[in-house]
Amino acid sequence: MSMANALLDMVSMRGRVLTGDALYCQRHLCRRVVEDGGDYVVIVKSNQKSLYEDIELCFSRPVSGEPYAYTETEDRHGDRWEVRRLWATCALAGYLDWPGHRQVIKLESRRWLRGREARQVRYAITSLGPDTSADKLLSLIRGHWGIENRVHYVRGVSMGEDGCRVRTGAAPQAMATVRNAAINILRLLGAENIARAFRENAWNPSSLADAFGLSPPQ
Repeated sequence: MSMANALLDMVSMRGRVLTGDALYCQRHLCRRVVEDGGDYVVIVKSNQKSLYEDIELCFSRPVSGEPYAYTETEDRHGDRWEVRRLWATCALAGYLDWPGHRQVIKLESRRWLRGREARQVRYAITSLGPDTSADKLLSLIRGHWGIENRVHYVRGVSMGEDGCRVRTGAAPQAMATVRNAAINILRLLGAENIARAFRENAWNPSSLADAFGLSPPQ
């Protein structure tokens, strides 16, 4: 999380939406985003056990009289067929003790490939209110997954993570955090091709120091 906080120190969140997996579902991080004038949509898992259970119950036993927004998309790619369904509600507003929370979300994904079905249910929490449609919420979450997939490819191929032999203790997670931070910094600096950006900065390492207003070592 120190890397995430460092990035927030560099970039204003005003008018922006932070999307993240369960690792970003932290009180202090969500509070920082909202206080900076931004919004967040983060996945909730068992690392926030009571929050997860409250949201799960909200959808398994819908609150009487509370509206639940809904949307659905369907994609076909060859033999693969996927249906995504999203529900969102403000039913827990005022009940959950979570910084800036306004809506909770349930996302169900069902995939069929060569006659085999896979189903996955995820939950999320957001500071975006009911004026943000279910379609928009689904678009934000899908956009995050697209970025995640792109990051995984860059880490595995451009940064050689797949061939890395670091396997023990917390070292793999620490290395992944450093790789993610490097990618995020290059993206913030406008890099579209990470492999090219690595080569350019390797040839001219002072360019990064200049970008951050740092003096190169004497």
